[in-house]
Amino acid sequence: MQNTVPTQPQVGPATADPDEYLAFLRDRRELILQRASEAARRSGRDLDQVGMLAVSKTVGPDEVYLAWQAGYRAFGENRPQELRRKLAGVAQHPDMAGVRFDMIGNLQKNKINMVLGNVTLIHSVRSTELARAISSRSVSHGVVTHFLMEVNVSGEESKSGYTPDQARADAEEVAALPNMQLDGLMTMAPKNDPDVARETFNGLRQLEEELRTRTGRPLPVLSCGMSDDFQIAIEEGATLVRLGRTVFDPHHDLK
Repeated sequence: MQNTVPTQPQVGPATADPDEYLAFLRDRRELILQRASEAARRSGRDLDQVGMLAVSKTVGPDEVYLAWQAGYRAFGENRPQELRRKLAGVAQHPDMAGVRFDMIGNLQKNKINMVLGNVTLIHSVRSTELARAISSRSVSHGVVTHFLMEVNVSGEESKSGYTPDQARADAEEVAALPNMQLDGLMTMAPKNDPDVARETFNGLRQLEEELRTRTGRPLPVLSCGMSDDFQIAIEEGATLVRLGRTVFDPHHDLK
């Protein structure tokens, strides 16, 4: 595995020659895996303990297919309508059987039906009211929905989610909702501040450890870390990182 940044094509995803763009995706993926492996080793873990979600919300179905060819198997969408478009694109490629999509963005109650049965995991259950609504629809559809409680650990007003105290108060109720499987927690850190990002991810990990005791559930998923801070997140215990620009944008600088 090379230690240098691969040569980047001077075009964006929408206009790239498919072969050139696929070569970029493959080279970038190797570099991401190298950085992630180093971070996992610093935290005393192996890379196979960290999952990677390629956040495909800014690219089209063609780029998703190229990313699949480059080795990605799990993708994240933040809009139900865009999820539907990507699923239609995947249907054109039988070799993508087994592809995983997660819902990572704010989910409105009137869009729940578009997501149920179409995603592996909902990362963004930001309130108990929303959890109850998803539970009710899951019962009606006869499905079990796997989800994460979104927690606003940093306390930023611009971010949604439970406060840590709200998560503590409601976790047992949420974990017991019918046709719902609470798998863990998700958060986002403030941008451009590595120290605060580390505090945020560390706080989420500590909260998850506490909620395991409260709920009696294993809570195996800690979803945190994005393109600019995923290495810090892995060092602090993330089991799933959400990578968008650093996967798909040839002009994003992977440090």
